Amino acid sequence: MLANQEKDKLADELAITASVFTHAREGIAITDATGTIIDVNATFTTITGYSREEAIGQNLRMLETGRQSPEFYADMWQTVLNEGFWSGDIWSCRKNGEVYPEMINISSVKDIAGQVSHYVTLFTDITPMKEYQSQLEHIAHYDVLTQLPNRTLLADRLSQAMLQCDRHQLSLAVAFIDLDGFKAVNDTYGHDIGDQLLTALSLRMKEVLRECDTLARIGGDEFVAVLADLVRVEDCKPVLERLLLVVSEPVLIGQLVLNISASIGVSFYPNDGVDADQLMRYADQAMYVAKKSGKNCYHLLDMAQDKAVKVQRESLETIQSALNNHQFVLYYQPKVNMKTGAVIGVEALMRWQHPTRGLLNPTDFLPAMENNALSIEFVEWVIGTALRQISQWQKTGLNLPISTSVNIAAAQLRQPDFTERLTALLAAHPDVEPSYLELEILEKNALDDIHHVSTIMQACMALGVKFALDDFGTGYSSLTYLRRLPANVINIDPRFVRNMLDDADDLAIVEGIIALAKPFKRGVVAKGVETIEQGMALLQLGCEIAQGNSIAKPMLTRDVPAWVANWKPEESWNPDASWKI
Repeated sequence: MLANQEKDKLADELAITASVFTHAREGIAITDATGTIIDVNATFTTITGYSREEAIGQNLRMLETGRQSPEFYADMWQTVLNEGFWSGDIWSCRKNGEVYPEMINISSVKDIAGQVSHYVTLFTDITPMKEYQSQLEHIAHYDVLTQLPNRTLLADRLSQAMLQCDRHQLSLAVAFIDLDGFKAVNDTYGHDIGDQLLTALSLRMKEVLRECDTLARIGGDEFVAVLADLVRVEDCKPVLERLLLVVSEPVLIGQLVLNISASIGVSFYPNDGVDADQLMRYADQAMYVAKKSGKNCYHLLDMAQDKAVKVQRESLETIQSALNNHQFVLYYQPKVNMKTGAVIGVEALMRWQHPTRGLLNPTDFLPAMENNALSIEFVEWVIGTALRQISQWQKTGLNLPISTSVNIAAAQLRQPDFTERLTALLAAHPDVEPSYLELEILEKNALDDIHHVSTIMQACMALGVKFALDDFGTGYSSLTYLRRLPANVINIDPRFVRNMLDDADDLAIVEGIIALAKPFKRGVVAKGVETIEQGMALLQLGCEIAQGNSIAKPMLTRDVPAWVANWKPEESWNPDASWKI
């Protein structure tokens, strides 16, 4: 009875084993000790395309593709012998010749004597998983829009190209490409048109590169080309010229004809750097030199020259950060009528509360912003801050017209929307009379394009804003152009005021400016009054309005009301004083 039960149990186990063999989702092949197939399941035939009859009697080697070397298979079977199993991913070949990836497990089966009698191989077709992995890898290494290599793949390609240069004693160039005018296209026509433009230009640039070169998109409108296998660094120039040409040619998108250009900065290996990051930084740095040179050009790295550009860029970034973090403040220096004692206004003077260097004057940071877009943002900040302060003073009963000391440089005046931006700033403070705002323009800047400057001044004055010509007397044609510049006030250059009692020429200039202002009906402000005697001399020459340290040094906003309430003019400035020049 017991023997029958054991037989039944064994029969059940064999039936289960047979069912698993038949219905398993994995392909199963059973071989003898030599690798000859003695049985396969249905999934085996489905995956490989070989019928059971075709497979039995064949060696598993019939599935090999040649993608793995003989040494690979030798190591694999040695592992099976030593450890009893092996698992991993390999490439196999179907009956129709199609190569596919599979995940495989091989186990050895030993007899009672401990000798290998059979091998059981289980495998799964992992083609879908490999395709998914390939898609993920493509996404990780290629730009979705242009299908060009991205920054990650670029780093790998660049490193490989550098090794190639070392082996063959050649050079390579890293060309950092930035599209000029792309932002305007995006802002005007939208991102869809911008994306189509990027795609079209990517194809153009790729077509003019050599087979050994790499073009990558690293973000926005920035691309990098790795120009490999250069015998001389000059060999890259024809490629750079072709890149500039294809980018500058019109691009037709629908009914639109778009025109932009490129600025390209180039660094070289092994000349300019020992690692990929350095080459990229240097090329980026050189690209900014190309932009400053007028765009639509390339610039080959010049370490000495480009170091200065890097310093300026870093300065601009620091200033921008300081502006964003509210490190700039306005100090105010009063302007007074020395004859009547009236405080007629204040001038706003910028100061930078630097976290490590302390309080900085404009001369420490304004030069870095010259002819840069940041200067426009800066001017707007100063005007907006000044208008807010005027509003606050008015609410406390202190009515002071205010002028900003920020020079409206040529870069600001050339902005086509300067008047519109000023209008918006004034509209944000409707309680402030526009006449309480006075903008100062350096005389020498005004003379650079007098017709345009005059037009802008007239448009702004129509809003009620006043203008002053600053540092007057330093220009070469003050008399000739004074009539054409509709300024309300002339500010005498402080250098002439400072030396007028010791230098006859400076005194003559001051006297001439004061005399010149009267027939043109211009007000006059003497800046840089540092002594009582200078004030007395100015009064005798007919100049009553003055500003300088002898009157008051620049002060914080909170100190202005008290100073205005307590200020009294020098007794010696009384009209009855008998002092003579």
